[in-house]
Amino acid sequence: MTDNIPAGYRKNGAGHLIPEELIAPIDLARDQVVQDLVTQAKAVQAQLKQCKTYTFGEIDAFVDLSAEQYDVKLGGKKGNVTLISFDGRYKIVRQVQDNITFDEQLQAAKALIDECLRDWTEGTRVEVSTLINDAFRVDQAGNIRTALVLSLRRLKITDERWKRAMEAISNAVQVTGSKAYVRFYERVGDSDQYSPISLDMAGV
Repeated sequence: MTDNIPAGYRKNGAGHLIPEELIAPIDLARDQVVQDLVTQAKAVQAQLKQCKTYTFGEIDAFVDLSAEQYDVKLGGKKGNVTLISFDGRYKIVRQVQDNITFDEQLQAAKALIDECLRDWTEGTRVEVSTLINDAFRVDQAGNIRTALVLSLRRLKITDERWKRAMEAISNAVQVTGSKAYVRFYERVGDSDQYSPISLDMAGV
C-alpha cells in the first residue's frame, strides 16, 4: 500500500487507519472496483496526452512541409488548418482559439453607448436596446462575455458616438493567450456530411 500504510490496514476518507477485518466486504469490493477503473482511466488519459502531442507535432510538421513547397517560412504560432485524406473519407481540423479580455477602454465604449441609448429612447427598437445592454452583463464568474460585446460591431449604426464606441471596443481587445483544439471527422458511406470521431467517453 502507499503512504506508509501498515499491512492489513486501509486509510479511510478522514485519514484514519482501519483494520481490514473491520471493513465490510462490500466496502472492500467497492474500493477494488474504483481502484481498478481509475488505474485504467489514468492509462487511457496518458495515451490521449501522448496522442495529442503526436497529433499537433505531425500537423505542424506537415504545415511547414507544405509551406516549403512555395519557399515560405512560417513564423510564430500556427493557425487554423483543415487536412483531408486523399479519398475524402477523413478530415482533421485544428483550431486555435484566442483568450480575449478587455482593458479600461471598454468603459469608455460603454459610456458612449449609454449616451446613444439615452438619446435613442424614442423610436429605438426594444430588441436593439436589450441586445446592447445584455452584451455588457457579466457571466456567473463575473466576466464580460466577449463574444456578445464583439458582436456589437456588426450592428449597422451610423451615429458618430457609436462608431467611436466600436473603435474603443476594438482597441480594448487584449489577447492574453490561445488554446489549440484538434477534431477528427469521418464521412460514412456516400454522404457528403462528416461525423465527428468522438474521443469523449460520453460520446463514444
